[in-house]
Amino acid sequence: MRALKIVHVSSEISPYSKSGGLADVTRSLPRALKRLGHQVMAITPYYGFIKEDKWTVENLNIHLSLNFDGQEYKFGFKKAICPDKYPVFFICQQRLFGSRHKRGSEMYNYPDNGLRFLLFNLAAIELIKNLKFEPQVIHCHDWHTGLIPNYLKIKYKKEEKFKNVATLFTIHNLLFQGPKDWWKIPINKKDNGRNLPPENLKKTEWINFVKRAVLNADIINTVSLRYAQEIMTEEYGCQMEKHFKKREKDIYGIINGIDYAIFNPQFDPNIYVHYDINVLEKKIENKLIFQKKYNLEVNAKIPIIGLANRLTEQKGFELIINLLDHLLKKDLQIVVVGSGGGKYREILRKSQKAFPKKLLFISPFREDIARKIYAASDIYLMPSRFEPCGISQLISLRYGSIPIVHAVGGLLDTVSDYNSATGRGNGFVFRSYNSYDLLFAIARALENHKREAAWRNLVRRSMKESYSWTLPAKKYVVLYRKAIKKMRTKNEKAKTIKEK
Repeated sequence: MRALKIVHVSSEISPYSKSGGLADVTRSLPRALKRLGHQVMAITPYYGFIKEDKWTVENLNIHLSLNFDGQEYKFGFKKAICPDKYPVFFICQQRLFGSRHKRGSEMYNYPDNGLRFLLFNLAAIELIKNLKFEPQVIHCHDWHTGLIPNYLKIKYKKEEKFKNVATLFTIHNLLFQGPKDWWKIPINKKDNGRNLPPENLKKTEWINFVKRAVLNADIINTVSLRYAQEIMTEEYGCQMEKHFKKREKDIYGIINGIDYAIFNPQFDPNIYVHYDINVLEKKIENKLIFQKKYNLEVNAKIPIIGLANRLTEQKGFELIINLLDHLLKKDLQIVVVGSGGGKYREILRKSQKAFPKKLLFISPFREDIARKIYAASDIYLMPSRFEPCGISQLISLRYGSIPIVHAVGGLLDTVSDYNSATGRGNGFVFRSYNSYDLLFAIARALENHKREAAWRNLVRRSMKESYSWTLPAKKYVVLYRKAIKKMRTKNEKAKTIKEK
């Protein structure tokens, strides 16, 4: 089949900007698509913390001026060939992005996010319009890009370049639907999603970017099969379930992958000693070095429970904090690296002072420390209240750190409960979201960890499992073709009606 031309638009792309798994997806998926023979490019903001001395960046001779609510915003554009050999285009606007120097999740911590990303969406469309690249699909990632399908269907519908361009919108986390928390928006200010977004500065903060994408994108997908089903329920639909049910035939789930050229203990430059399934004793060396470096008790037999995630209620930290004092009285060690979570951060710091040989807490999040935790830990804790996909559990499996997960979303799609009698399963799963069920799952994991031979077999089998991007990328190609077909069918119907 003929190769496709695909544009990815995202608020973050690793290695340039990253707050979480979104940046990993928007780096690795285009890379996997390129390996399959498709033409890809990506568009993202040029934040103030991006340093040109680390990458070769070219200034483009394209200039844009957008007027919004009586103000003029001038845009420039840059281009880089990323380490994965596809072009990344940067949208440059000093006031909206260039003057923002916060990294990680903090790069979204601004009161004018509605304006920032509305203009980012418009600038991305204008950039595509000015490039020689003729896309067949624009792949929009998460709420920050949700206005692109809206603008293409209305504002740009007569533009020759966009007449035959399909859109795919990927929901990475439905909890975030726009610049304001959806549950805090008064009923009289909720966005109905019809027509074009308002051209009023105050009203931009009330826009529901996700709703507008769901109403206008040709195809919609979530980042796991189960999450695609969950968002149609009242429990997980975040007040969008009725809109998803109306478009049920156009919603698909594709589990994320991880890039084994990046996340691989055989050659990961961030870990102390490289290892694979044939030399698991090298994993133990990572554990011992880690314990010594961070002043934990140096003992190979003490199980290390690792966490490398955002310190949020969604990630299950409420349950973890409830159990912390109890767990720290057990013969184990807990190591955590993460950003955010004011109250969780303070509790973890106090607990570390009380149990310095048993608890290590590092904040803000650091990728190199996270890799060391994956390599050093025996067990990886990810008890999320909900989880669209989750990448951490996939990384932990690759590094031989056995995950404990809550039975939701992508966690249940990728982690199966271990049965010591049959030897089947790759982790420990708890069904009810409460501290007691989590504690029971941890107890099961710790008890099985004592059975050294069986545990080694569990680790080996888990490390053998493949969650590369090759299969998900092929599934995305199928969705792109569905989106193109759907868009063409709509155009043909509209043409027929017009002729009549």
